[in-house]
Amino acid sequence: MKKLAAATLSLFVLCAALGALGRGEINGVKLQKVEVSGTVRLVGNSPMTSLVITAEGREWFVEPEEQDKLMHLQQQTVTIRAKEYYQDRFFANGSPAGRYYYLREITVISPKR
Repeated sequence: MKKLAAATLSLFVLCAALGALGRGEINGVKLQKVEVSGTVRLVGNSPMTSLVITAEGREWFVEPEEQDKLMHLQQQTVTIRAKEYYQDRFFANGSPAGRYYYLREITVISPKR
């Protein structure tokens, strides 16, 4: 009975998450269309690396499914159109660790290759 309840709850959470994504939301945050210009960089240490676009005052993390579009443009300045969302992060003691911005559905405008 407990396994059935756990499976039902998992299915409910999955359906809610997919429904929010269909409405253009991730974790309750609405996706916004943005145009971003910045330098493509690979940050972190193996095996936990992330591809980011760095501009003045902000850094956007590129979702893993989208990295193939930008990986060959590392250390170059690019302009892209994408959908942006953010997540607020917290340390273990509950104090704020900052806001992390993410990009999905990326279209490269320049440089074109």
